[in-house]
Amino acid sequence: MLFRCMLAAWSVLALAGAEKKPVTARGTNVNISIDATAVLDRAEVKQMLGSDFGGAIVVVEVKLTPRAGKELKIFADDFVLRSYKDGQKSQPFAPSQLAGKSVLMLTRKASGGGMMGQETGPIWGGIGGPPRRMGGNGGGVGNSASAESVDATDSAEDSSKSGDKDPLLKALKEKALPEKETAEPVSGLLYFPLDGKHKAKDLALQYTGQAGRLTLEFQ
Repeated sequence: MLFRCMLAAWSVLALAGAEKKPVTARGTNVNISIDATAVLDRAEVKQMLGSDFGGAIVVVEVKLTPRAGKELKIFADDFVLRSYKDGQKSQPFAPSQLAGKSVLMLTRKASGGGMMGQETGPIWGGIGGPPRRMGGNGGGVGNSASAESVDATDSAEDSSKSGDKDPLLKALKEKALPEKETAEPVSGLLYFPLDGKHKAKDLALQYTGQAGRLTLEFQ
């Protein structure tokens, strides 16, 4: 009986220790402080938003705090997510690019020591599904290492009229980082396309906005 109790207690402690720690990063300068939490796990993304987007999206929650009472203009495009693993970099998608009627043409471009390359795999996306280009035969050509970036082009009509009827689009809009001018702390989600599996140490969030430049490395 005592052994069973000890075993049960050990199992509880083991499960508690196995809980995932938040993937966080922080950066600050004289104008702004930024705290970020990256969600890489598909199950966590689905629980948060209602879809895992086929594993093609990394969600980053950011909190921006202007310093010294200075008003700052906040835009989602102030941010870029970079991967040290393979050189990928991307700006966040708008909610209407991930849900509703819009369909994105998502491509990866390679640059570096050789010629520019482009993925040639098929594209999928649209209503209820994430836009994504599956692996093809494209890539950089040359002898030196190349860096990849993700480009997206909206190829369908504006989905704003159907936003209230699409629960996924509604959730994405409600939780997205608000774009505005403010002297108060503001927080919200950014939705970055990222191909393949990455660890926290692979990723960095770059801010280039009115408050200057910051690089936040996740731990």
